[in-house]
Amino acid sequence: MSSISTLAQQQDREAVFRRVDIRVLAFLALCYAFAYIDRVNIGFAKLQMQHDLGLSEAAYGLGAGIFFLGYVLFEVPSNLLLIKIGARKTLSRILFLWGLTSAAMYLVSNTTSFYLLRFLLGVFEAGFAPGMIFYLTYWYPRERMARALALLLCAAPIGGVISGPLSGWMLSALSGVGGLSGWQWMFICEGIPAAVLGLLALVALADTPDEARWLTADEKADLRAMVSPASTTPHANRTLSVVLRDPLTYRLAAAYFCFICGLYAIGFWLPTILKTIGLKGYVQIGLFSAIPYGFAAASMYLAGRSSDQRRERRLHAGIAGLIGAVALAIAAFRLSEFSTAMIAITVATAGMYVAYSVFWAMPSDILSGRAAAGGIAVINTIGLFGGFLSPTMIGWANTVTHNAQAGLLVIVGLVVVGSLLLLTMPAAGSRELGRT
Repeated sequence: MSSISTLAQQQDREAVFRRVDIRVLAFLALCYAFAYIDRVNIGFAKLQMQHDLGLSEAAYGLGAGIFFLGYVLFEVPSNLLLIKIGARKTLSRILFLWGLTSAAMYLVSNTTSFYLLRFLLGVFEAGFAPGMIFYLTYWYPRERMARALALLLCAAPIGGVISGPLSGWMLSALSGVGGLSGWQWMFICEGIPAAVLGLLALVALADTPDEARWLTADEKADLRAMVSPASTTPHANRTLSVVLRDPLTYRLAAAYFCFICGLYAIGFWLPTILKTIGLKGYVQIGLFSAIPYGFAAASMYLAGRSSDQRRERRLHAGIAGLIGAVALAIAAFRLSEFSTAMIAITVATAGMYVAYSVFWAMPSDILSGRAAAGGIAVINTIGLFGGFLSPTMIGWANTVTHNAQAGLLVIVGLVVVGSLLLLTMPAAGSRELGRT
């Protein structure tokens, strides 16, 4: 009788988490897909707007990366505000304002306006990714976090699968419609949905499980019991100041910085790389860009499930990073060989995304309580400087050498360093932040 009761209880819990997946995780994943699209669609716009505006490779790289300066300046305040006013209002505000700003990119007419709107896009999107990660700790226990994060974060490459062909088509088919270039229509069409999702978030999301109308009182209590113990370490109530003094915080942030350098080297330069290896036409570049992102999404899901089953994060993230670095190095040396370069870029993209997604289960494992929102934001803030450095450095290298190889090889070295920072952590890798 006991085993039957236990099985029934387990089935009930699985049913609850399936509903959480649908009502919370799926909505956030859709929002995150548009977040990624609106960050990196500049890579496709570059194929047209660089000529229209007379941007150099260095100017493009700086403009692509300046997004992250706005982001990091406002990230921690945004996540601390989430604690005060709740996730629903915070995520709604972020989505609505960045959607309008992304659409307003069609107004860019020179280098100054390009820099300004990219900076504002970062300001308004600040706190979105770490805010979502913190929000998920309300809904999922620790042993389910890697899978949940993999499903959430794989929305980025899935967004790449969808937006690549779509962006390529818009660049070609909408060019000249209404007196606007294809890249201008692309910004409008890909920015407005985020603003609409911001309004929907006010209705679709609940700040906590206790406020979810789609859960019964018993389900709320059961979910609270499952999540709270799993999300609370013995040092969960330590303050943010203690977390900021812990070397582990900066080790994680440094590793994340290196992974972000790799991630956005691909995100901002993939269309240009595909053009370099021999693809012709916007539509063709868009279609082929979906291949690395599709492979990355599948790899993220499988790696996240494996990480949860084995309760292991460090090796999953570190080894994936090394694989991505080796593949990116091969691509850098084989840009003139289409098949080899395409396979290498695909593997590199998958490796970077697996390292990125599994990595985010690590702070969630070791940081919770009052310091969680701020601590996660601090790690993300430091790491996201890589998003500024990566495209800026590659753009400068392209301008100086007229060859992307040098910039890509520096990125390879950084990703190797990030992987080694994780692989050389203590095997358990599980002591709490703020504990010496």
